[in-house]
Amino acid sequence: MTILKNKEEIRKIRSSGKIIREIFILIKDEIKPGISTSGIDKIVESLILEKGGRPAFKGYRGFPASICASVNNVVVHGIPSEKTILSEGDIISVDVGVEKEGFYGDAARTFKVGKVSEEAARLMEATERCLTEAIKKARAGARLFDISNVVETIARDEGFSEVRAFVGHGIGRNLHEPPEVPNWGEPGKGLVLKEGLVLAIEPMINAGTREIDIMPDEWTAVTADGRLSAHFEDTVIVGKEKAEILT
Repeated sequence: MTILKNKEEIRKIRSSGKIIREIFILIKDEIKPGISTSGIDKIVESLILEKGGRPAFKGYRGFPASICASVNNVVVHGIPSEKTILSEGDIISVDVGVEKEGFYGDAARTFKVGKVSEEAARLMEATERCLTEAIKKARAGARLFDISNVVETIARDEGFSEVRAFVGHGIGRNLHEPPEVPNWGEPGKGLVLKEGLVLAIEPMINAGTREIDIMPDEWTAVTADGRLSAHFEDTVIVGKEKAEILT
């Protein structure tokens, strides 16, 4: 089952998305060697509250923070910590959700910490391109797995691997709604996309194997081979001709 959104509901999701856009602009200048992931979390939470929103992740299924801060080989769901200090050459994926007026936005970006390796730069560029090209498929009449196939194809062409343990999702009145949006699939398959469907499309791409391990905290997902991972995500509305990016 999919849940199409009306104009008023989309207005509210757009309001949540606006806060997330402001977050990424703000933290881009804060992410540098010496800052802790907990420090980033505090900056983000403060801005969300200042703008009249609520951190969607904090307390969600017991998650203890406002952002997921995933450094280097952490794929997703990294828990911010005062002990995790960013160093020159790191990459960090920041995933953030905001609820405002009862509706949710969700997005992620991977940031460079100073100068990074050639592989890290290539991985980030490829993952961001996966997202950009996938969003172009989010138009009425297309199939869900048209989105999925673009991610898989770009990742494979660049010599990387799409993560299959986690997927994108519908979003709106709830943080996670149907349908699931995998990062792999056969084009021309899956449900027919309709105007008003709101999706969180989120390529998670690994430099090596797509396999992941879950750490003892039961949240932090890391690459099984210890190599780098990147994560880009936007909340979008399926449109008649093209998608509108809300985050």
